[in-house]
Amino acid sequence: MISTHCTVESTLAAAKTQFHGELSVCAGELMDGVSVVVADLFGGRHPSYQKADLMYHDLDHTLKATTCFIDLALGLSQKAELTPLSARQYALGYAAIMLHDCGYLKHRNDLSGTGAKYTALHVERSCTLAAELLPQLGCSAAEIAGIANAIRCTGLTSQIGLIEFQSANERLTGCMVATADYLGQMADPDYPAKLPGLFAEFEESNDFNQVPAEKRLFRTAKELMAKTTGFWNFFALPKLEKDYEGVYRWLTKPDGRNPYLEAVSVNLARIEKMAAE
Repeated sequence: MISTHCTVESTLAAAKTQFHGELSVCAGELMDGVSVVVADLFGGRHPSYQKADLMYHDLDHTLKATTCFIDLALGLSQKAELTPLSARQYALGYAAIMLHDCGYLKHRNDLSGTGAKYTALHVERSCTLAAELLPQLGCSAAEIAGIANAIRCTGLTSQIGLIEFQSANERLTGCMVATADYLGQMADPDYPAKLPGLFAEFEESNDFNQVPAEKRLFRTAKELMAKTTGFWNFFALPKLEKDYEGVYRWLTKPDGRNPYLEAVSVNLARIEKMAAE
């Protein structure tokens, strides 16, 4: 269900439509509540946080990742040998992917720079924000801990083996959330055009953390582009396969095609061309 345009409303509707069974009242209410909160957070309507001000890690990125999570859950439900997520588990995973990048948002009194300065801290900031907001949406302490664990799986340097999951199912949800984060962005038709914005975020984070020029991974946006195929082949794909237990395979269609992997390949070819120009 890769799309060039998503809204909170359309993403929520798709999440409810594609669930393999009947959503319980509490699951539906959690998904509704999280959707409203995320829309308010990114739109600057939350009393404690400013409107999102990033060019790459914006609301669109979150919704593309959420769409991939929805597709993964549907793929899981079609595997006869596997147990699909319950309605509540599905809603908790939905909450995790919707909140996974809220840690980039700045508090109202934070007037310097953009949220990009929090790149190195955004995962834990997202966990903290989730812990602040989710009790009001009816989540228990154990459920909030599980959502935080799923968010931690998305960290670029995360080591899933060190995360203390409360159950095998919680670990599986974390694998799905992290997989959706990678594939949702890299399969996005707009991904190549967004890379200069991603480079700008890295630069602001490096400046904020006073990283010396010689220790920065990319000197220019074109260098980031030139290294993107290597990032996919030698980091992202192996991580999806090993750390996240290959759940991306659930996106494969009956004819053997995986639309997400195909879209990534198309994007990488476009990015290589852009880097060479």
